[in-house]
Amino acid sequence: MTPSPDHDDKLEQFVQRAVRDLPPRRAPRSLEARVRAEIERRAGRPWWARSFAHWPAAARAGFVLLSLAFVGLFVVSGMWITPGLGGWLPAAAGWIESGLTVLRALGSCLDIVERNIPPLWRYGGLAVVAALYFTLFGLGAAAYRVLQNQR
Repeated sequence: MTPSPDHDDKLEQFVQRAVRDLPPRRAPRSLEARVRAEIERRAGRPWWARSFAHWPAAARAGFVLLSLAFVGLFVVSGMWITPGLGGWLPAAAGWIESGLTVLRALGSCLDIVERNIPPLWRYGGLAVVAALYFTLFGLGAAAYRVLQNQR
């Protein structure tokens, strides 16, 4: 036995009225004190423990300059270390170059195929893809309606 749609609507309206007539809930008394204590604790932290945006301008500039110096140091140290690794670096470069050659050949092949497809076939393919998309969308909407009406 399934309830009628009128019964569902009446029940929904009754529940909405009952919830709307409830008084607003009060926050726990300890919540205000905890929030104020947290705000004061965060305000009392030193500048270096806060987010970067709250640092003094001189400290931010110094941090950026120091970071750039570290990046430069790592680049230079990488240049010093690389000559010692010369044995495997040319082999890796050979593999990379071979891979790029294969990708270039594949791209050329796809370019030739793309140039030889007639425009009518392209537009026809796009039309078929669009028709399939709209069919899928319509079937999904129809299935949704059928399932919603069964509830």
